[in-house]
Amino acid sequence: MNILLIGGLWLNGSVWDPVASALEALGHRPVPLTLPGQGDGSASATLEDQVEAVLAAVDAAPGKLMVVGHSAACTLAWLAADRRPGRLAKVCLIGGFPSTNGQLYADFFEVRDGVMPFPGWGPFEGPDAADLDDEARRELAASAIPVPQGVAKGVVRLADDRRFDVPVLMVCPEFTPAQAREWINAGDVPELARAKLVDFADIDSGHWPMVSKPDELARILAAAADAA
Repeated sequence: MNILLIGGLWLNGSVWDPVASALEALGHRPVPLTLPGQGDGSASATLEDQVEAVLAAVDAAPGKLMVVGHSAACTLAWLAADRRPGRLAKVCLIGGFPSTNGQLYADFFEVRDGVMPFPGWGPFEGPDAADLDDEARRELAASAIPVPQGVAKGVVRLADDRRFDVPVLMVCPEFTPAQAREWINAGDVPELARAKLVDFADIDSGHWPMVSKPDELARILAAAADAA
C-alpha cells in the first residue's frame, strides 16, 4: 500500500528515511512528505499550503492509501480524511490528536520574526525525550526548521462528516493506549470520540519513534496497512 508519512512541527521528510526503508522491505510504498515551510525554504507558507501539499500527495497515489501523521501533523492527516474521505484506507496518528474545527493548528510556542522556532529540549523533558541520547537530540535540534506563523496559527477547517468513517490507528509512544482511550472517552478528543473505528498500538518510545524506534514503528505501520 502507498503510505504517506507526514512529520510534525520543525521536521522535514528526511526524518522518515529509516522508517521508509523498513516499510519498503516489508513490501509497502512509503511517501515521506516535506511540507511547505518545513524544508522548502518558504517562511510565508500557511496551514492551507500544507493541507494542499498533503492533498496533492493523496491525489497522486494510485488506489487507496494510508495517511500517517505525527504529533501536530495528526491534524493534517485528519484534514486529509476530511477532504478526501473516499481515498483513504486508514489514518494513523502517532503521538498526537486531531484538532477540532475552528481551533488553531499549533499555537504552542513563541513566534518570533514570523516563525515558531524549536524551543529547545526543556519543554520535552520527561517521557517525550527520555529515549533520545545526546547525539539524537543534537541532530534533531540542528535540523529543526522554524515553522511559519501562517502554519502554526492557521485555523483548522473541518466540514465533511464522512471523515468519521475512515478507520483510525492511534500509535501511542509517550502515553499508553489506556491513557488515550481515557482522554477520548472523557471528551478531550472530540474528533476521535465520533470516529466509528479507532484502534490502538503501543510503542515503547518517546515522542519521536521514527528516530528512536524506526523499525518497530515501521512494523506497526505495515501491519496497519496490511489490515486495511
